[in-house]
Amino acid sequence: MPRLLSTSIAASVLALALTGCMVPQWQKPGMPQAEVEKGMGKPTVVVPLPDGGTRLVYSQQPAGQQVYHMDFDAQHKLTRVEQVLDSAHFFALRNGIDTRDDVYRLFGPPAKVEGVYSFKGDIWTYRFMDNTFARRAHVHIDPQGIVQKVMFTDESMYLREPRR
Repeated sequence: MPRLLSTSIAASVLALALTGCMVPQWQKPGMPQAEVEKGMGKPTVVVPLPDGGTRLVYSQQPAGQQVYHMDFDAQHKLTRVEQVLDSAHFFALRNGIDTRDDVYRLFGPPAKVEGVYSFKGDIWTYRFMDNTFARRAHVHIDPQGIVQKVMFTDESMYLREPRR
């Protein structure tokens, strides 16, 4: 009987956790910002857009591999949803030009911040999917806050040791 009770409690907790959850890419243009925020929760980052609109950034880092931009016009209506945690967006970073703040506004907080002996500055690491491969993007940011380079590695947790 205790096992049945614990299973019921676990199912109830899961159902409550899923209540009100929205999937970013399923949101339709024209939805009011307040409705999206009610379903999605508090965004990771809020970015003002030049046209008077707002971008809500929803990051699934450190465990997830997606970052969604949800753009709203000046009337607070959804105009666009885009998943930006991909190699194309990392390749678009401009070495020597883009800043720590630019990276934060684009991707939100990294999964990990590291340092290495051979680079004076921080390395912001983001976990993402590259086609079907789990990868990591390492954004090197110098002490002045300027992006110096981006490097990619495979996500080691998905690599298996060869059988012996």
